Parts: sequence; C-alpha cells; structure tokens
Amino acid sequence: MDIYRLSERAMAMDDAAWARHAHPFSVYSRFAVLPLLALAIWSRVWLGIWALGPVLLVLVFTFLNPRLCTPVEGPPAGWAGKGTAGERLWLARRERAVPARHVVPCHLLSGVAVLGLVVYAVALWRLDAGLLLAGLALAMGGKAWFVDRMVWLYEDMRGAARDG
Repeated sequence: MDIYRLSERAMAMDDAAWARHAHPFSVYSRFAVLPLLALAIWSRVWLGIWALGPVLLVLVFTFLNPRLCTPVEGPPAGWAGKGTAGERLWLARRERAVPARHVVPCHLLSGVAVLGLVVYAVALWRLDAGLLLAGLALAMGGKAWFVDRMVWLYEDMRGAARDG
C-alpha cells in the first residue's frame, strides 16, 4: 500500500477538495494542525476527559481544511498552489512517471516527517516539551521541505510537458 495514497484516502480527497486545498490559506493553515493538536492533547493535564473536545475540534478542522477555501482556478501560482499540484503529480507517479531525481529525496523527506510524528507521539504520551518541539521540528520541517520538493517536481514536469 502506498502511504501517500493512504493519506489521500484517509482525508477523502477528490478533485474538488484538491482544487480548494490549492488555495494558499488552506496550505499555510495546515501548518497549525500539529501544534494545535499537541495543545489539545496536552490539555488532558488540565481538562481530563474533557480534552477530547479540543482534540475533536482539531481533527474536524484537519478534515474540513481542504474544503473550506474557494477553489483555485487556472494554472497553479505561488508556492502553495505549485506544491499542491506537485503533490497530485507525485500521487499519480505510477500512471505518469516523475523524474527519477525526485523519488529518493521525496521518500527521505517523508521519512523525516514520519520520524517526527513518532517523536511527537512519544512526547505527547510522556508530556515532554523538549521532545515535543523536536518532533514538531522534524514533522513540520520534513513536510515543508517535501512540499518545496513538490514545487520543484511540478516545475520540472510542467517544463517537460512544454518541451515535449
């Protein structure tokens, strides 16, 4: 199973959701999800079982986020739009090959993000603020770098389509 496709399915992303997710507000606001979720989970210290409320709110926001903005029309513009377009190309790499120079770096960056999520989860379990910051840095840094690589992938494939 392709972990990237699994993530897409878990978020129930269709063409309409992708068009809305290409909006810069949708992309940039996604970077708030992990810190907000950490705060919501950490709030169990103060709220006890009632911390499930803030956790649920963050999870609902995470699901709704790609659907809240207006759809982006026309060719992708800016870092967020091109990153989203590149991500769609990456997801379709079995049907349409991507340049080989992107494959290993994309998998490595995804691995960094996943490692960050593991550190993040352990930190939240142990309520370790230092470890939490490390996990956030790895997860968010890995994802941001991955999106940046998706911009590069989009530009490469757009250029190849123009040239070919």
